[in-house]
Amino acid sequence: MKVEHMVWFKWNEGVTPAQIEQHLSGLRSLTEKVPGIIALKCGLNFTDRARGFTHGLSVTLESLEGLKIYADHPEHMAVATKIRSDAEVMAMDFEF
Repeated sequence: MKVEHMVWFKWNEGVTPAQIEQHLSGLRSLTEKVPGIIALKCGLNFTDRARGFTHGLSVTLESLEGLKIYADHPEHMAVATKIRSDAEVMAMDFEF
């Protein structure tokens, strides 16, 4: 079964649009660096339903094993560590 990994971001006060774009660019670069990614999308939320979370990430992975590889991959860890210093993060994963 495939796995969908979704993440919401609520940026800390003072994080600039340029810094946010740098984080999103880092996420987008993972498609070429982490095996098992089928699709990766991220962008700006345009609704008022997300309780202050302004950006989202959706990653489709080949399997549960692919999710583990993604989560533990050094390139992902580097990007995620930088983001966590600038944002509150909420994540969810499901199989389909």
